[in-house]
Amino acid sequence: MCLIKGMEEVAEEADEGELLILRRALSDLEGHENKQRENIFHSRCTIKGKVCSLIIESGSYTNVASSIMVGKLNLQATTHSHPYNIQWLNQGKDLEVNFRFLISLSIGKSYNDELWSDITLKDACHILLGRPWLFDRRVSHDGT
Repeated sequence: MCLIKGMEEVAEEADEGELLILRRALSDLEGHENKQRENIFHSRCTIKGKVCSLIIESGSYTNVASSIMVGKLNLQATTHSHPYNIQWLNQGKDLEVNFRFLISLSIGKSYNDELWSDITLKDACHILLGRPWLFDRRVSHDGT
């Protein structure tokens, strides 16, 4: 993975090790003409010494963490200052977002970050980093 943070380009390999939860979440659309537009960047990160699945998705307006991961890693959640509903994660049914937490994560050996993430019930990945992370950190990725 190639991350560009500010004006510095950093090449990082995905974290290795056993995943906290193993599940096939996404698949490529074979034969689709605009194949790249349908792909979501999927990688791994490390949180509290455990390897977790990570999705970077520039179309998401929030950073979201799996409530299952939060529970398994015994992370400290706080009440969200502005609770809201998300519809896109649950096939048209609203999911309430009432909690968030400050997460420390690493990608590879040299990228470390701390950010706020909302908590919701989802199972596509452990962490979804969206526009707040991309724009606040001035990060871009090439998707490879």
